[in-house]
Amino acid sequence: MSADTIKKINIKSAFDRIPETWSPHIAGRVNGQEVRLAKIDGAFEWHHHDGVDEAFLVVKGGFTMQFRDRDVAMGEGDFIVVPAGVEHMPAAEEECWVMMIASAGALNTGENASARTKHDLPEL
Repeated sequence: MSADTIKKINIKSAFDRIPETWSPHIAGRVNGQEVRLAKIDGAFEWHHHDGVDEAFLVVKGGFTMQFRDRDVAMGEGDFIVVPAGVEHMPAAEEECWVMMIASAGALNTGENASARTKHDLPEL
């Protein structure tokens, strides 16, 4: 990467360019990882990622990270790492803004391809 490919992004302003919920957009790439931004609202679906940890930071609002054995309430500024292989389902009672970090190319629905699976994520 050369200096002319470096770009600055304002995270809060970037969310204004995301038109729909559950549609991750790539904010940047770091060491084989993608920093993704998504608006979430309602419940997603149960899924897991084989061999891929996934990190979540709440930028605005709040949601519940549901696991099969417990729920974790997440508020603004909260951060959680879901280890590879752990089944989870994020659910938000109202629109929430989330920054996620996952391996480049990892599908948002993990190992369960569905109508909500997003391929070729757009860049901000």
